[in-house]
Amino acid sequence: MEAVIEKECSALGGLFQTIISDMKGSYPVWEDFINKAGKLQSQLRTTVVAAAAFLDAFQKVADMATNTRGGTREIGSALTRMCMRHRSIETKLRQFSSALIDCLINPLQEQMEEWKKVANQLDKDHAKEYKKARQEIKKKSSDTLKLQKKAKK
Repeated sequence: MEAVIEKECSALGGLFQTIISDMKGSYPVWEDFINKAGKLQSQLRTTVVAAAAFLDAFQKVADMATNTRGGTREIGSALTRMCMRHRSIETKLRQFSSALIDCLINPLQEQMEEWKKVANQLDKDHAKEYKKARQEIKKKSSDTLKLQKKAKK
């Protein structure tokens, strides 16, 4: 009987340890994801700055074409419309970059520290409770065996 209980306790303890080790093993993957997302956000921000500078220069060309005499006025208007469309794309890219940092990267970084603390605390608590439960089971098992021997006499 004691062997069966020991086997069941070991199976449950092993399952818990497997889950905890999987949780701890996933930290590098999450940290890599957060780092890569940060690099993407940084590059998006750089791209937005470069696009804004390009569109400013492009708008100057469009303004120049609009203000000259002759048939270039329509070309200047078309270039201005194109510049406005690209500015809306720039705005959406800026919004995406902000959302990436505010809604994904920062919350994940904050949670990573909390997850590490919780997983370590769970592991410590489990080890303590598991050891305590095994001792209680062994004591109850030996008490039961003593009572069974007494009952046979």
